Amino acid sequence: MTSSPRDYLETSSFVTRISDHATHDGGAPDLTRVITKLTKINAALMQRVERSMDQQANAFSLFQTAISQEAQIRARTEELNHALSNLAHANNELRAARDAAERANLFKTRFFTAVGHDLLQPLHAARLTLSELSDSQVEPNNARMTANISHALSTIEELLTSILDISKLEAGVFLPNIQTVALGDVFARLVASLDPLARRKNLALRCRATNLCVRSDPLMLRRILQNLLVNAANYTDKGGLLLSARQRGPRVAIEVWDTGSGIAPTERDRIFEEFQRGTASERSGGVGFGLGLAIVKRMTEALEHPLELRSRPGRGSRFTVLAPFAAAQATNMPSPQRFEPDTPGLLSQPLIVIDNDLTVLDAMHTLLGRWGADVRLARDLDDISEILSDPSFDPALILADYHLDNGVIGIDAVARVRDLRNRQIPAILITADRAEATVIAAMTNGCELLHKPVRPAELRALMQHLLK
Repeated sequence: MTSSPRDYLETSSFVTRISDHATHDGGAPDLTRVITKLTKINAALMQRVERSMDQQANAFSLFQTAISQEAQIRARTEELNHALSNLAHANNELRAARDAAERANLFKTRFFTAVGHDLLQPLHAARLTLSELSDSQVEPNNARMTANISHALSTIEELLTSILDISKLEAGVFLPNIQTVALGDVFARLVASLDPLARRKNLALRCRATNLCVRSDPLMLRRILQNLLVNAANYTDKGGLLLSARQRGPRVAIEVWDTGSGIAPTERDRIFEEFQRGTASERSGGVGFGLGLAIVKRMTEALEHPLELRSRPGRGSRFTVLAPFAAAQATNMPSPQRFEPDTPGLLSQPLIVIDNDLTVLDAMHTLLGRWGADVRLARDLDDISEILSDPSFDPALILADYHLDNGVIGIDAVARVRDLRNRQIPAILITADRAEATVIAAMTNGCELLHKPVRPAELRALMQHLLK
């Protein structure tokens, strides 16, 4: 039963009347007890009424608090929805920017691939024609001019190749293919390719034999060491170069030593920037554009191979590449071959040359004809079939451009010749494409690979080796 304020007022009035009556009547003891009892009842009723009022007040307070919290939750929800909307908008913008960057990188990659092929192709033809012109010169002045032209072509080739490499590194095209690499194979190839440059400058090129293996990308590692050796040869006037390797804990230190002009301490960071050369190198008459070491720096960073430099001005330098040690012997790279450029063997040899560029075909026909070879020219697979329909012509060697027309590649042309003659004819693929996939495809199909622009002496040496 719940007491109301009215019950309380009636009870209180009743108690007061009884109290007054007891006072007028002299106050009987029974009446006093009744009054005491009623007073307690009245006090209990008052407490109940007060509690009820407190509960009502608390309920009202809770109601007001709930309304306030609901308003705050609504405001926070609106703020959160607004933030989520902004975040979704920002994500859309970032996604659009990422897609645009990926498209730009893809376009950049395709552009530089096309530019590399389109620029190196005429350079390749010019070098072949120049070789023929140089061989026919007797007068000293004409020979000197052809030598100057050859030097200019070499300079253009070096600059173009370096710029293309830098651009591919920036575009992220060079992605390392880490595997076990035998340094002995890499060293032998490097010495074979650098030997003509060293002999021309009367420098001693030494290589310490090694059986060490590392975990690296074989193509990128070879390019790094090649750039270091070429850089050392360019800036060394006397003495020599040394290529060596030694194990240093869990890593292998691959070192390139030279006795060149050295690098001042204040220039040791700057020389790794694009188009930067040390002053000591410039005073020594070194050539180059300051891109070789920039490419080395980018590639070692991509491979996570630390690069160290120690140098003493006037005494020489030592570059060290630290690659992870590998215990297993690499089997992915064939043993290098030493070519003998003076060995005869091209006279009357039947050769088939496949290229979609008429200028290159003409230059190759003239050059190979001067070397005494019996040359047949083809532009596509149909030409190959027509040439080989003559049973008396049995090619001893195939020279094919890698990129032909209508999506056909040089490997397809080589396969056509081999199928028609039913034997594994030696083949050389010539290309401006330096991608790793091209190298692997050539190796897989049993073909040698030369990069444009091809040096005639290098081409002749390789042909003589394959025709032995």
